[in-house]
Amino acid sequence: MTASTGAPVIGTRGSPLALAQARQVQGLLAAALGCPAEEIALSVIKTTGDMIQDRALSEVGGKGLFTKELDNALLDGRIALAVHSAKDLPTVLPDGLVIAGYLPREDVRDVLICRGDARSIAELPHGAVVGSASLRRQAQVRRLRPDISVTLLRGNVGTRLAKVESGEIDATLLALAGLRRLGLADRATVLLDTDDFLPAIGQGAIAIVTRAGDVALRETLRRFTDPATAVALEAERAFLRILDGSCRTPIAGLAQVDGASLSFRGMLLAPDGSDWVAVERSGPIADAFALGEDAGREVLARARPALLGR
Repeated sequence: MTASTGAPVIGTRGSPLALAQARQVQGLLAAALGCPAEEIALSVIKTTGDMIQDRALSEVGGKGLFTKELDNALLDGRIALAVHSAKDLPTVLPDGLVIAGYLPREDVRDVLICRGDARSIAELPHGAVVGSASLRRQAQVRRLRPDISVTLLRGNVGTRLAKVESGEIDATLLALAGLRRLGLADRATVLLDTDDFLPAIGQGAIAIVTRAGDVALRETLRRFTDPATAVALEAERAFLRILDGSCRTPIAGLAQVDGASLSFRGMLLAPDGSDWVAVERSGPIADAFALGEDAGREVLARARPALLGR
C-alpha cells in the first residue's frame, strides 16, 4: 500500500527509539526517490511486545512479539516496508518477506548507566540492583559479578533511565546506538568494551523488511543500505539460527568486516552467568554465512546439556 502521493508507507513501532529509526529511513528514502520526506507516511503499529510490560518477553513467546503485527501489515499491503532494530528480528521471517538491507551500523557497544560513584561493573557496590530486560545482559553481568542482584526492567529508554535516577535501581545497561539516536549518549556512565561484554546479535543495526516481490522498492533501498553491515549480520544471524536463539536464550555475537575479511566472536551463556561457551571464527566475507553456522555448531558440540536447556 502507498500513501496518496504514491510514495511507500513505512511501518514502525511507536516508541521514541523506533520512531527515530523510522524517520532516519524516511529521510534517506525520500532523498533516493527525490521527494519531500513528509510525502512518505509513517504508520505506527502497536506490537504484542509493546503491550506486555509486566513480564519478561521470554515468558510469552520471544522475538516475534516485536515483529508479528508489522509482518502482517506488510503481507496484507497496508505498508510497503517495516523498520526494525535488527536485534529484534527472528532468525526466520514469514514466507514472502525479506530483509531488504541495513543502514550503516552504529557503535555496537552496550553502556552502563548508574548512580553513585561507580564507573564500571566492577565498581558497583556489593549487592547492587541492576535492571535489564535482556537475558544476555543479565547473564553477562552475573558472569562478571555473581553478587549483583539482577531484576527485570521493561519499558522504553526514558523509563529505564528514570528508574536509575529515582534510585529504584542502582544501574541499567542499554545499547549506545539507541542512546545516540535519541540524543542521550551523554547519559552513559561507561562504554563496555566488546572484549568483555559481547553485544546482541544485530545490535546497532537498523533493518528494513519488505515483501520479496517488491523488486523496485528493494532496488531503491540499495542506494543507501550498507553491504558491509549485511555481511556482518549474515554471519551473526547464521550463528543465532544454528543455536535456535530467541529471547529465552542468552546469546551474544559480533561479526566485524575489514575489507574482504570477516572476524566473528560468539557466546552462549547460562542465565545465571555460571557457565558459558565462547567461539571465534575468521575468513573471507564470501563465507560469512558458513562461518556463522560453523561457530554455532561448535557451541552445540562443546556446551554441556544443561547449558542447552536439555
